[in-house]
Amino acid sequence: MASSSSGIVAGLTAAAIAAIGFLGYQAHATAPAHPAKPAAQAPASPQNPAPAQQGPAKPATLPAESGSGQRVVYSVSQKRVWLVTEDGKEPKTFTVVPSTVHPAPGSYLVNSRAGTVTGSDGVPIEHVVRFASSTEGIGIGFSARVDGALPQPDPGKKTGGIRMSRADGDAMWAFALYNSKVVVVP
Repeated sequence: MASSSSGIVAGLTAAAIAAIGFLGYQAHATAPAHPAKPAAQAPASPQNPAPAQQGPAKPATLPAESGSGQRVVYSVSQKRVWLVTEDGKEPKTFTVVPSTVHPAPGSYLVNSRAGTVTGSDGVPIEHVVRFASSTEGIGIGFSARVDGALPQPDPGKKTGGIRMSRADGDAMWAFALYNSKVVVVP
């Protein structure tokens, strides 16, 4: 009897180890790739030029009518995002590539997040932070392409993905948790 129970224990242990190994592999295979240290942003390509009025010596100014408290501020006209904390420190800011469907100005809450998915344009994306839907039901949110590219969206397609670099996508993912405030200004 003792030998059969030790066989059962050995079998259960082997099955548990196999399950843990499989789950570890699955988590590793679906996790987004992260650089060992924050990568510097590459200069804007001719296909995605940075706004001319913003230079490295002159940081973009947070829009005056963008609310208060900790929040993400998205300016559609400036093609820029600010991650504003409550501690009064200078907010992190970066440029984005707007989607073809824009959110209406106003205040929103992050209503869903996804690690790695396929975008509505058919491209693998990561760090998806959704906060709005258009009147046509198109989800609107921030994301980064897994391949790191930042092309202009196809104007013939209705998409809601506001794209950013992978490094900025990492920052957005860490900052804009579920129910975080997002303020959209013109």
